[in-house]
Order: sequence, then structure tokens, then C-alpha cells
Amino acid sequence: MAPEPPLLSMSGITKSFPGVRALDGVDLDVQAGEVHCLLGQNGAGKSTLIKVLAGAHQPDTGTIRWRGEEVTLRSPIAAMRLGIATIYQELDLVEHMSVAENVHLGHEPTAGGFVVRGRTAKESTAQLLKRLGHPEVDPGRLVGELSAAQQQIVSMARALSHDVRLIVMDEPSAALDPDEVDNLFRIVADLTADGVAVVYISHRLEEIRRIGDRVTVLKDGRAVAGGLPAESTPTRDVVALMTGRNVEYVFPQRPAAPPAGEPVLSVKGLSRQGEFHPLDLEVRPGEIVGLAGLVGSGRSEILETVYGARRASTGQVLVEGRPLRPGSVRAAVRAGLGLAPEERKAQALLMLESVTRNVSVSAMSRFSRGGWLDRGAEREAAHAATRELSLRPDNPSVPVRTLSGGNQQKAVLARWLLRGCKVLLLDEPTRGVDVGARAELYAVIRRLADEGLAVLLVSSEVPEVLGLADRVLVLREGRVVHEAPARELDEHRVLDLVMEGSPAS
Repeated sequence: MAPEPPLLSMSGITKSFPGVRALDGVDLDVQAGEVHCLLGQNGAGKSTLIKVLAGAHQPDTGTIRWRGEEVTLRSPIAAMRLGIATIYQELDLVEHMSVAENVHLGHEPTAGGFVVRGRTAKESTAQLLKRLGHPEVDPGRLVGELSAAQQQIVSMARALSHDVRLIVMDEPSAALDPDEVDNLFRIVADLTADGVAVVYISHRLEEIRRIGDRVTVLKDGRAVAGGLPAESTPTRDVVALMTGRNVEYVFPQRPAAPPAGEPVLSVKGLSRQGEFHPLDLEVRPGEIVGLAGLVGSGRSEILETVYGARRASTGQVLVEGRPLRPGSVRAAVRAGLGLAPEERKAQALLMLESVTRNVSVSAMSRFSRGGWLDRGAEREAAHAATRELSLRPDNPSVPVRTLSGGNQQKAVLARWLLRGCKVLLLDEPTRGVDVGARAELYAVIRRLADEGLAVLLVSSEVPEVLGLADRVLVLREGRVVHEAPARELDEHRVLDLVMEGSPAS
């Protein structure tokens, strides 16, 4: 007797956008009644793949089979009619409509060809909410009045209001507390017991063992592993597949003694609701402090909040003992902070402008005389800053878009060097940089610190944090779970902490 085909089979799925190949021949198969976890770092292709499955994107090539039959998902409605529902991380609910209206939106109950409102919709919604373990949610209440967890339950009820056989859950636990996560897992277990399949996406790897049956890992638009057993696959193996690290790291020697002196950067009780819990940290002149943690641990959010690009919920940031105005990038820059963001092309560089203009943009007032720009002084100052960092080619008039990734990053660093910043915030400083250029950047960062700059560093590559930093704060789910000198840690210890640690006392 031939085995049953998978409920869902996606084969050779490709999808390109202008300048980007988001999916490159991805395969995914999902069995009825299983929880199939889809993992990968940001930009790996997870969102594009589930949008193809939801009918929101059309693949360029590849086939999709549903219960053994080839299908074309031309729209989200077509996917829903087959029994495929998607619950996105950003819930697509209408806040000024009631729970019952949201649950039945687009397929309102009918009788005799007419839409039936009121009691019938509320009664069927109440039954769905009871099935999901939340009978206390009032079907007549406005969705905008509900908590994040209750809104997620409403999204699940809407999915179950159809004859759904597969539910895609994108980061469903991101806004939930531990009790609500336990209830979510109970719901998933009940669904799979009824034969419903779940595709589960999460950055919280510890959840995968609790809830998953199999795992598929995406990296750079490709499936680098498919159908791994969730329970028995070592977490380190999953992390290695996600990051794909086969790089030799060459780090400059760190000082023998820890930097002394008063902190130039002090963070006290800083938090941002839903992103990271209150934390304290200090960085002294000449010190590199690293933040280590998995994607979703709050690393970049902390950096951006310190810089004023995000407004903190609690706490304060002080530079040389003086508090900064919350949520003000201008105040941060004036106080001496500089940020080299993760997405330097989109967030830091003027790609069509020259290296000179990219370096001088944060210090333009230095080159203005009576309302006129002294272009000669601008070029000379920018050239001096780029020479100090050995930027190549040694020609600041070339467009910054023509530079390699490593030299583009040097242009960002030169900007803050010219500005005379006191604290340098680095988010993924070697993202998109080749091995040789990495070693150069490491040497530049160490030299800037040795010259008295305070550096706060974020990197998803644990060896990079341990090799560059003097001191490391390990983050897990928005909390600092450990702090230690970098020389007292190794990669395995950090990975154990970020995946199994508990908040330090």
C-alpha cells in the first residue's frame, strides 16, 4: 500500500525581487498533524516562503502540491479555500470591529442567501473561543480593547472558522508571557491531535524542542536542512545551520588590563516594552563591551534605544554623567554618540553621493562659512579621516556605492571619527564583509578603542563578540542573563547561556 503523500509539498520554489533573490529552490513538506518548525535568521527567506504559501506572493518557479495534487495559490482567498490559514506576527485585525465581526470577516454567516449578523455570528464565535480555551473573551467586544494575547486568540478563531487543515504561525509567542505561551502550546497540541498541521516560526529555539516535530532551516534563501527531528537535533547544530559560520577570525590583541576611569556611557534601568527588560550597563573610555544573543534577544533594539532612534519605556542614558533627552537622535549625536547600523546601505550611507559627502554629513557645520559650504575644507577633512582608516581607494570623490562592503563600513566609521564622537555603537559591523576586510575592520575598531573611544558592539557571531570585546553581556529574550570578561567565556558557554540560561541574580 502506497504511503500517504504529504499534506503540503513545496518543491524548487524561487522568488526574486528587484536586486534580491529571496528564495532559491526551496523545498518544504509538511505532514498532516505535525508541527513543522521553520527557522532562519532575519533575511533568510522565511517571510517570503510563507507569503508564497499564503497566496500573497506568486513563485517565479517551482511547484506546490496539496494532498498530492498540484495547485496554484493565486490569492490568499484561494489558499484559505484549500484550508491554508496564516497568522502573521503583525496581526491583520480590524480594531474598530467586534471580535465576532473579525472572526467572520469575508465569510459572514448566511441564511437563505442573506448575511446573518448578530446572534448567529456571536454564537459561532463563542464556540470557537471556547475550543481555544478562552471562553471569557466577549464576541461583541471591540478587538482594539483586547490584550495582545487575546487578539492572537481572535486570529486563531478566524483561521478555525474556515475548514482549515494547515495553520502558519509567524512568531506567535513574541508578545506573550509564559502562561500565555503554555496556553498557545496547548492549543497547538489540540489542533494537531485533530489532524491539523502547523508551520511554526520562532526565534526562540527553546520552544522548538517543546512543540516541534520536524525542523527546516533556511539561510540566504535556501533550505540548508529539511525535516530534522526537532527533539534530537542538537541546538548548536541548528544555530550553525542558521548562521553558516565557516570563517576564520583574526582578532587584534586586547589590552592586558581592563580599562580604568569613569564610564563615558552609562545605561540605567533602560527598557522598551515588548523588546527588552530593564538593564544597566557601563562602557569606559578605551573599552569594547559586546552584547551577545540570538536574533530576537533585543540586541539591536538596545543599541537603537541608547542612540535615541527608539524611545525607552523606562530608564535613562548618560554620557559623561549627563542624561540624554529620551528618544532624540540629535541629542545623542551632540553628546558624542555615533551609530553604525546593521543595514548600512539603507540606514547610514547616501549611496549616490561621494565618500566625502558621506563622511562629512554629520559635521557639516564645520565647513559652513556665512551660509556657504567650504568644499575644499570638507574634502580635506574627509580625506584625512578616510586615510586614518586606510579606506580604499584613496580617493574620497568616488561614489560610496562603488566601494566594497568593508570600505563602506570604514566610511561610516570615518564619519563618526570626523565628528569626534566619544561612544561608538556598532551593530553587526562585519555584515556583508569578506574575511580579509574583517581582519582590517577588527584592527580599526581595536585601535579606535585604544585611542580612548568607548565601543558598544552587537554581533550575531559569537566568536566576533568574544574576539573583539573586553567584556560581554549575554542576552536572552530581552534580559541580561550573564556578564563576564570576554576571556572567561567561550562560544559553547555563550550558546548554552542564550538558549538555556535564566536571569542572573
